[in-house]
Amino acid sequence: MQDHVDTFLEVTAHIALMLDRSAVRDLVKALVTLRAARGRLFIFGFGGSAGNASHAAADFRRLTGIECWCPLDNTSELTAAINDDGWEYALVQLLRTSRLSARDAVLVLSVGGGDLERCISVPLINMMTYAKQQGARILGIVGRDGGATARMADVCVLVPQPSSSMVTMHTEAFQAVVWHLLVCHPALNVRLGMWESVT
Repeated sequence: MQDHVDTFLEVTAHIALMLDRSAVRDLVKALVTLRAARGRLFIFGFGGSAGNASHAAADFRRLTGIECWCPLDNTSELTAAINDDGWEYALVQLLRTSRLSARDAVLVLSVGGGDLERCISVPLINMMTYAKQQGARILGIVGRDGGATARMADVCVLVPQPSSSMVTMHTEAFQAVVWHLLVCHPALNVRLGMWESVT
């Protein structure tokens, strides 16, 4: 029986080789266009992807100069929206308050991308529907079959899934790989990280 350490790392390497580079390049172009238009980027995710969304928002703001927010970071505002508007429409309310417009974009980080029929990540689907109504672009980094996000997004990177037993772990790990690739891309990066700036 193969050791789990070997299996996990071999699958990780395989995913890196299989990743759709053209989709990643399309994300770069979309973000360059967003910044040039002085648009804002709103990043959403649930569970581990929520932690990734928070980290990614900080990196985009600091390293690319894009005005970027993770609305889920503000627990008081989020829970007030849940209480007043219901969980399914809480994210819509957050974007409505921010006056989301056609200059802006939302980035969805999700393992499954949302599934209305199975009632999975419905608030993300409602948020994307609202974003489309406002003319905002929808971007995504998702796994599995991409779900609603892959169907609704203007640009979506689908993390390949060679192992059905590690879908969540590899998807959330590669969300980080892709956003870190983006924030250090020469077309987007405006500031080096601390350790990159130390000679």
